Amino acid sequence: MSLALPVFLFHYTTRLHPSAFSFGYFRVFLPRQASRQFGTQWGTRKKNRAVPLKIVSAMADPKIEEILAPLRSAVKEQGDMVRQLKSSGAPEIDIKRAVAELKARKKILEDKELALTPVTESFDRGKMEDLLKRRFFYDQSFAIYGGVTGQFDYGPMGCALKANMLNLWRSFFIIEEGMSEVDCSVLTPEPVLKASGHVERFADLMVKDLTSGECFRLDHLIKAALEKQAAAKDAKLEFKEKIADILVKLDGMTKDEMGALLKEFKIKSPLTGNDLTEPIEFNLMFSTHIGPTGLIKGFLRPETAQGIFVNFKRLLEFNMGKLPFAAAQIGNAFRNEISPRSGLLRVREFTMAEIEHFCDPNDKSHPKFSDVSDTEVVLYSACDQMDGKSAKIMTIGDAVHLKLVDNETLGYYMARIQAYLLLVGIAKDKLRFRQHMAQEMAHYACDCWDAEALTSYGWVECVGCADRSAYDLTQHTSATGTKLSAEKTLPAPKTVTVTAADSSEHIITKDMLTVKTYEKTVHVEEIIPSVVEPSFGIGRVMYALLEHNFRVRKNDEQRTFLTIPPSVAPLKCAIFPLSANTDFQPKIKQLSSAFRKLDISHRIDDSSGSIGRRYSRTDEIAVPFGVTIDFETLKNSTATLRERDSMEQIRLPVSIGRRPFQGKWPAFYIFG
Repeated sequence: MSLALPVFLFHYTTRLHPSAFSFGYFRVFLPRQASRQFGTQWGTRKKNRAVPLKIVSAMADPKIEEILAPLRSAVKEQGDMVRQLKSSGAPEIDIKRAVAELKARKKILEDKELALTPVTESFDRGKMEDLLKRRFFYDQSFAIYGGVTGQFDYGPMGCALKANMLNLWRSFFIIEEGMSEVDCSVLTPEPVLKASGHVERFADLMVKDLTSGECFRLDHLIKAALEKQAAAKDAKLEFKEKIADILVKLDGMTKDEMGALLKEFKIKSPLTGNDLTEPIEFNLMFSTHIGPTGLIKGFLRPETAQGIFVNFKRLLEFNMGKLPFAAAQIGNAFRNEISPRSGLLRVREFTMAEIEHFCDPNDKSHPKFSDVSDTEVVLYSACDQMDGKSAKIMTIGDAVHLKLVDNETLGYYMARIQAYLLLVGIAKDKLRFRQHMAQEMAHYACDCWDAEALTSYGWVECVGCADRSAYDLTQHTSATGTKLSAEKTLPAPKTVTVTAADSSEHIITKDMLTVKTYEKTVHVEEIIPSVVEPSFGIGRVMYALLEHNFRVRKNDEQRTFLTIPPSVAPLKCAIFPLSANTDFQPKIKQLSSAFRKLDISHRIDDSSGSIGRRYSRTDEIAVPFGVTIDFETLKNSTATLRERDSMEQIRLPVSIGRRPFQGKWPAFYIFG
């Protein structure tokens, strides 16, 4: 259809340059006279430009630094002691004690830094949770039966938000990077997870109520009990200081040390007051039996990665035997948490989106690294943590050049992770990358950086980016005898000395044995690839973006809303007939039909409430645009277009159509 005056254009942009941070957003193009009415307040994207990183900038204040100086010095002193103990080959128990003390001092420093950070906004978690529950973004599973802790069902809005996040993830990573996507079995035989190390090492400490059998995660139980004792009215200052010291060291304590705390402070079951068992290790995987005989033991997978590793040979063949290449998988994983809490942050069933990038262990360069090298990131390195320093802002190019980030591939994915998180609505000033210290590194990793979002629960890990080296492929090769390796073409042929092999078998004595060697020219060599793994916890990312986009209208604390970017908003548009007048129906059907044809999710709110109340309802579910059909629409075919965040409105003529954009990409004209 030819359009006389196209004024409102929806389209998915096709630019993927990370520095633009624009891929996947719905963009709105208006004629000059319309754009003047909105000024610079249109949409949510402008709010995330050039936002200062408040924690880093706050620490630059000389007065604050003066307060923090002794704490930083204490952390550095302990960090130097840990390094000295390691270099001198000290007993492991001494190193563990020193590390526990380092973590304690580091925690005190971080808490003080956070306390001194200027408060730029307030957050009411109760109001947000009320909104999410009322609008059924998600709720506890099986609620009418009393619910199950650590399990959640996504409602219509939560399901749509999650689907949009995953669709954008596929476009941003799988399509843009040319990755191979797989969908592997959730049921995993025990030998696979034995080889990966999960059967032996994937455990937490817990205790049981001797009478009821109720289970408690040990560190959480001790923390809650000691905090309660310290808060007692008759608690003396010396006792409170002792408790505070124990709590900051708790994460680094051994099973025996925690067991001693149970006895020293006479900690009982918080539910019944009964005695507790000695601490025991509890494997966090859900075990099951595969098949009716019960002879094949298995587990629900604790991560999606292993399905990719065991299919490495097939994936390498699919990629024509060439390195590097990447495979990705989106799916659910399961961890039998002892005491899940904090909503979506710690659950028993969760969606992961993982990438396994296979590359030459001696060449971890990335062909697209130059595209992201100027991306600024906030880095909190292991050395800075041990030296009591704060996080630093630098470009990812400088970080790789200085070997703060080990290699280009790791750095490339860190920049891409940040770009994706900003796209879905994570606030730039509440995002950092923290490097794992040696003592907290997973058994399979040689380096790991977590993308952490600052929430009302503190800094929360949302994405892990780990260099797993060749650990997994080596383990599965050893367990199965199947070579999970690749052939690397040498830049130039080389001559090697080899020993001749005779396949026949004989009983021989030493004097009968002759070994023949000869020289051979080879053009390829066999290598076991290294793996760089970005691993997204979708539920955690979703919770962080909900917190970061929760708002309360000025001068009206009862009006809460979500500023989720249009690219991932559950619904893109709402249609509001001003009244139940039947004359409005043709226009409503016309608009709704056009939206459906253009695959634009929307809803029609024709309830009897006032237009203001209906606007508020759609604001709560993050609908970015609203179209109001009124009596003027019947007279002159114009309608009111409203934007969610600014609440600005403009009057536009209504007509529907479609025409190509730059001769290649679809462009959607909704008004014109």
